[in-house]
Amino acid sequence: MLTLTQALYDRIVEHARKDHPDEACGIVAGPAGTGRPERFVPMLNAARSPTFYEFDSKDLLKLYRELDDRDEEPVIVYHSHTATEAYPSRTDVTYANEPGAHYVLVSTADTDGLGEFQFRSYRIVEGVITEEEVQVVKAY
Repeated sequence: MLTLTQALYDRIVEHARKDHPDEACGIVAGPAGTGRPERFVPMLNAARSPTFYEFDSKDLLKLYRELDDRDEEPVIVYHSHTATEAYPSRTDVTYANEPGAHYVLVSTADTDGLGEFQFRSYRIVEGVITEEEVQVVKAY
């Protein structure tokens, strides 16, 4: 199960809406070994595409150095889908290289008739996708 604060949830959704119609992407870092998402890190979608996202290689290198310096790890890796449901694509699965991370997908399309977006979380390990419950809390 992914547990995150309402403030982090809102920031991820806000980023997805702001970058629409392009896909948004980023991470939420947390203290290494805790599994607790704390620090919101929006990234630039270097692909600038409504159907694909890509972290800029220089930004990604800078991010991982910063994570090491702060003794943090990516707890959430998120991106948005602008025209499809919030479910990992084959490309998403290929790019899922953080086995301990929660992969959050926000759909900015109303694909299920339940509202203007979906917020779903998955574990993706060795190509296997497992959806998990999302618990939003006021504070940890």
